[in-house]
Amino acid sequence: MATTFDISPEWRASQLHFYYRQLFITPPLVSRRDADLSGKSAIVTGANTGLGLEIVRQLLDLGCKVILAVRDEIKGEGVRQELINGRDLESEFVEVWKLDMLSYESILSFTKRAETLPRLDIAILNAGVQKATEEFTSNGFEEGFQVNFLSTMLLAILLLPIIKRKRTGGDPGQICILSSDMAANITPLLSAFKQKMPKWDLMNRYCTTKLLGQLFLSELSKHVSTSEVTISCPNPGLCGDSQISREFQGTLRLAFNIYSFLFSRTCSVGARTIVNAVTTLGDQAHGQYIEDAKVQPMSPLVCKTKGLRLANQLFEETLDELSFAGVKDIINDL
Repeated sequence: MATTFDISPEWRASQLHFYYRQLFITPPLVSRRDADLSGKSAIVTGANTGLGLEIVRQLLDLGCKVILAVRDEIKGEGVRQELINGRDLESEFVEVWKLDMLSYESILSFTKRAETLPRLDIAILNAGVQKATEEFTSNGFEEGFQVNFLSTMLLAILLLPIIKRKRTGGDPGQICILSSDMAANITPLLSAFKQKMPKWDLMNRYCTTKLLGQLFLSELSKHVSTSEVTISCPNPGLCGDSQISREFQGTLRLAFNIYSFLFSRTCSVGARTIVNAVTTLGDQAHGQYIEDAKVQPMSPLVCKTKGLRLANQLFEETLDELSFAGVKDIINDL
C-alpha cells in the first residue's frame, strides 16, 4: 500500500471533502489517445443500466470488446442491440452472459464459461445493491452483504487465474472492485451479517459492505503480482442516475432524490474513474483505492494498525466461508 498521499485518510473521508469532490472535481475522460484497448476483452457486471452501462460505453469507445454480465438476459440483449446499433459495431464486440450475484451456482457457472474465452484482460465488478429492507439469502447472510461483498470477492478470486492466463499483449490484467467514499469506520465480522439488526440501518449496512471490500482487497493484492494482474477498488462517487437506490420508496425516495439533485454527478462522469483505473494508472493502482482518477487513502480504519489486523482476519474468514469453491488453492497457486 502506498505510504504517502496528498491528503490524510481522515480529511479524505470527511463529509465536507465529499461535497467538495462532488461539486468541484471532475475526473478526466480517457480517450483513445490515452489508452487503446483494441484486441482486449472485458467483463462488466451489472452492465445493463446506470453506472455499469456507462462503463461499458467508455470501454467500447476505447476499442475493447465487452461481456455484459447481467441477471436479466432479455434486458441485457436489448442493451446490447442499442450499443451495437448506436456505435455501428460488429455483433461480436458485445456479448450478454447471465450472472446472478445472489447465487453461488450462477457465479461458478459464469466463471467456468469464462475459462473458454480466447482472451480476457479486464473484469469490472460493478454489480451492487443498497437494500431498503433487511432480507436474508438461502445461505443465511443479509442480501446486501452477500452481493456487495461475499459474491463479489468470490467472483474476483475465480477470475484472477483466468485473467492471468488469458490477458493479451503481455500487459497486466485488471480487476476492479467498485468501492465507495462512504466506507464505514467500524469493526466488521462475518458472523454479524447472519443476524438481524435491532433496527434496520440501510446506510450503515451499505457502507459496511464497502469497507469490507477495501479491507479484503488490501490483503488479496499482496498475493498477486502487479506484472500479471492489477487489482484496485475505484470509487465513482455519488451518481444520481445510477440504479443503486432502486428499492427506495416514499419519503426515503424523496429525500434521496433531493440529496442527489444537490450533490450527485452523472454516471458518465463517475464511470471515468473506473476506466482510468484499468487504463491510465498502471501498477500504481494495485491494491489501492482510486478516487477521481487518483490513488487516494482508503477508509481511515484500513490505514491503521488495527485495520491491518482486521484485514487479515476478514481475509481468512472469507476464504473459509468460500472454501467450497477451492479459493485457498486458487490463491496459493497464483
